[in-house]
Amino acid sequence: MNITHFENLRDMAKIRKTAIAVVEAQDLNTLRSIIDAAHDGIARPVLIGDITKIEEMLKTLGEDPSSYETIKSPSAAGSLARAVELIHTGHVGALMKGNLESRDFLRAVVNKENRLLVGKTLSLTGLFSLPGYHKIIAVSDMVMNTYPDLQTKKIIVENAVGMLCALGLSSPKVAILAAVEKLHSKMPETIDADALKKMNQSGEIADCVIEGPISFDLATNHNAAKIKGYDSPVAGDADLLIVPDFVSGNILAKCMTGFAGAVTAGTVLGAKIPIILTSRSAEAPDKYYSIALAVCATGSS
Repeated sequence: MNITHFENLRDMAKIRKTAIAVVEAQDLNTLRSIIDAAHDGIARPVLIGDITKIEEMLKTLGEDPSSYETIKSPSAAGSLARAVELIHTGHVGALMKGNLESRDFLRAVVNKENRLLVGKTLSLTGLFSLPGYHKIIAVSDMVMNTYPDLQTKKIIVENAVGMLCALGLSSPKVAILAAVEKLHSKMPETIDADALKKMNQSGEIADCVIEGPISFDLATNHNAAKIKGYDSPVAGDADLLIVPDFVSGNILAKCMTGFAGAVTAGTVLGAKIPIILTSRSAEAPDKYYSIALAVCATGSS
């Protein structure tokens, strides 16, 4: 990947500077992150929502409200509708959640009348910068799909691979994670992993190299793979980890951030534009780099 550090992500985003619609922008943490991105030349914010509150918060953050494009809306539904219009006119290239519930935000994205879905499935791909790994690694999907079936996993892989290719990575190495490396009739994730690998070998899933089933240690540790005699171009050098389900993905992501101190960025893929869905309580660097990632992923959805 051309992105070896998140600073590279920021530099790439500066080149691709994109307008981002912030829905219900009257949220201090959200405004702080989008302002930082604007100052660094990464994004051009379009702030939609309660103008009075937005301007007050901008002043609190030491900003001149007249320097920002703002759009008045009387409600969250109105803000979402306005953002959808801006997407279809090409005025904005990414969408960011502000002070509203995630379920309401996403409901507007999946509403067929809004014509934002380019496929049948949304998925979230996160990037993680870990002290113990030699490059940034991607993980999907630990948020949007709880217990995905084989076809959903195929879409999750394709969404994430498309994003990685947009970041400049040629033929990303994809590890379909399981607890073991062999097919096991009582472990359906191994069966799905094997099927995805075969889809890749047949060309049904393109632009990547898939290995699976493969355990986390073999996917990320050359020495472990050598000791176990596991020969694969993905072993110890994975660019993308595909988790079996929401539970394992959620645990993995929280271990990487909580115990390993990973810096993260994430974006929702599968819509007409990348979607920034960070929690309002997320750390400032996570929000900032998620904005940068969404800008870099523009055109991959």
